[in-house]
Amino acid sequence: MWKTFEKAGKPGWAAIIPIYNIIIMLEIVGKPMIWILWLLLPCTNFVFGIWLINLMSKSYGKSEGFTIGLIFLSFIFWPILGFGDAKYLGPSAAEAQNNGFGNNPFNNPNNQFGNQNNPFNNPNDTPPTPPVV
Repeated sequence: MWKTFEKAGKPGWAAIIPIYNIIIMLEIVGKPMIWILWLLLPCTNFVFGIWLINLMSKSYGKSEGFTIGLIFLSFIFWPILGFGDAKYLGPSAAEAQNNGFGNNPFNNPNNQFGNQNNPFNNPNDTPPTPPVV
């Protein structure tokens, strides 16, 4: 994990500090810090841990098959990820790529209210003419 952290621009020594390495992994994949809670709670930690490892492999351009290797043969696949030719591509989480978390229209670059196809804000429409009696 040391070399994978260094590839992502984080300090390598953070990989050997127990809780701090999770915080750094969350920063690498672009997930919010509330995930620390989910990773420490029983029963949810399995799901979120596997999800975190999957996002970690996606951040380096690897597939789900590589995630399986990171989980079951970690002593082989973490060095492959760290010393191999895999490059850090940036956070793989969809929220990090969309510049925000949740469904917040104020920080979404694909804001549905600001595009040209909005039927309620078309300046070319003329008001309807009243009927002649």
